[in-house]
Amino acid sequence: MLENYFPILLFIFVGLAIGLGPIILGTLVSPNKPNQAKNSPFECGFEAFEDARMKFDVRYYLVAILFIIFDLEITFLFPWAVVIDQIGMFGFIAMVIFLAILVVGFIYEWKKGALDWE
Repeated sequence: MLENYFPILLFIFVGLAIGLGPIILGTLVSPNKPNQAKNSPFECGFEAFEDARMKFDVRYYLVAILFIIFDLEITFLFPWAVVIDQIGMFGFIAMVIFLAILVVGFIYEWKKGALDWE
């Protein structure tokens, strides 16, 4: 029973080693010499222009919604395409309804002008 969980535990340990290994190695090897220039906030090598709590344009959120729409679509289309012959007409109709809902969101983005470049 427990041998079935060994690949999962191995995957977790390897993932932690790959994620934490460079961080631990960097703290051990890298020099730590902070000064005022290194600790100051900057944007692309320049001093910060505005306050960090400024308002974002609505188009930023529209582009985020657009990304979520296409990300969800692709995420659900690949497994659906693999098992389409097993799920039959019910699965096909369910995916058509899902894609119709996504198309409504896409049309909303299009009407709001999120696809227009300025």
